[in-house]
Amino acid sequence: MIQQQYDHLRTDLPIRPRLHIHPAHGWLNDPNGLCRIDGRYHVFYQHNPDGPHHTNIHWAHVSSPDLIHWSDEPIALTPVVGSLNAQGCWSGCVVDDGGVPTAVYTAVLDAPHNAVVAVARTDRTLRSWVLDPVGKIGKPDDPGVTEVRDPFLFTLDGRRYAVQGAGDPFGVPQLLLYSCDDLDTWEQLGPLLTLDDPIAAELAQANIWECPNLFRLGDRWVIILSLWRHSDADQPLCGVRYLVGDLIPSGDGMRFIAQGGGIVDDGDTFYAPQVLVDANRVLLWGWAWEGADRSVVEIEAGGWAGTLTFPRELGLSGDLLVSRPAAELVGLRTEQLDPGADGVVEASAFDVVAEGAVELALVDPELGTREVVAKTTGAAQLLVDGSIVEVFGSGASATSRHYPKTTSHWQIRSAAPYRVWALG
Repeated sequence: MIQQQYDHLRTDLPIRPRLHIHPAHGWLNDPNGLCRIDGRYHVFYQHNPDGPHHTNIHWAHVSSPDLIHWSDEPIALTPVVGSLNAQGCWSGCVVDDGGVPTAVYTAVLDAPHNAVVAVARTDRTLRSWVLDPVGKIGKPDDPGVTEVRDPFLFTLDGRRYAVQGAGDPFGVPQLLLYSCDDLDTWEQLGPLLTLDDPIAAELAQANIWECPNLFRLGDRWVIILSLWRHSDADQPLCGVRYLVGDLIPSGDGMRFIAQGGGIVDDGDTFYAPQVLVDANRVLLWGWAWEGADRSVVEIEAGGWAGTLTFPRELGLSGDLLVSRPAAELVGLRTEQLDPGADGVVEASAFDVVAEGAVELALVDPELGTREVVAKTTGAAQLLVDGSIVEVFGSGASATSRHYPKTTSHWQIRSAAPYRVWALG
């Protein structure tokens, strides 16, 4: 089990997640390269192995046969001095290209405005990668686009295409489209989506659209966009939106026409999700960064920052994107708990299923504090693991970070019936 792999890190429990994917040491951000090869799930993520800071970005790698038991794999992609990824291996995807697992990602030579699409190939174990030294495509000839990143590939009518986030720190975003049947030859097909689309303009205002995902749910097409907005403060990451609509031919390419959309996750620490289209379902992982209640000093002392969410299954109810925990996660339940007086739960990782509105709080009797961390208005499921709380209801999920102390315990209040399981 994951908690056994992390036993040597218990000095900073109870805040460290035991069951989520995150590094033993260093920095984590965007999930990348989600794929299932020969029946095994592979998850990569942006990672600085040297410390809890966003710099020197590698691709870390874990794998699993069942979405429950995860094994650490060797680092997949590493910045190489003098190469096109010298300043970082940023976000991208992995495709099975004629039997060859291939990473298609953002390589940063020296600064984001000089990023290019890079390709690295491996064998079926996905453990040893060879970088193609030649970048495949950079920025388009459009003065309004000064930065491009985060390629995501999809197929339509037997052809392979890529979308890429784009924009300008002081301008407007675009979602660019390419044909790439041959991963060494990319053809620009113009923008797939701009703010000329009124629904995109209403829901997804940004300067740069990052980490795009384009996929089918039933007979609908869905785009997920992470919103990068210029800010004089430290945090230009402004949430994640989805658009539901259709792809229509346009010139040599296509345009996406939105018919609806909304918020993917309503929490304040969720960003840069990526999906995995797996057989008859779509799975999603997101990045949950550290919250304001964990100081820089505490992060430096702990030596780690960031975690991925649990995997989620996506569905559509009309134009509403709905997420729920991946079905396999019930396998993490170890025992049903009987909450103590006043709904107290003595567990660092647990699963709550409530038939009606529920409130989750952190209570510290020694300090006399009670922090409400989640409130739902209807039937819901809450997953708690150390400092990450994930809430699922009838619409958008909500991811947040809260930091229990050794003197704290969790408290559940609900007028409706609910059940609680310990996770392990």
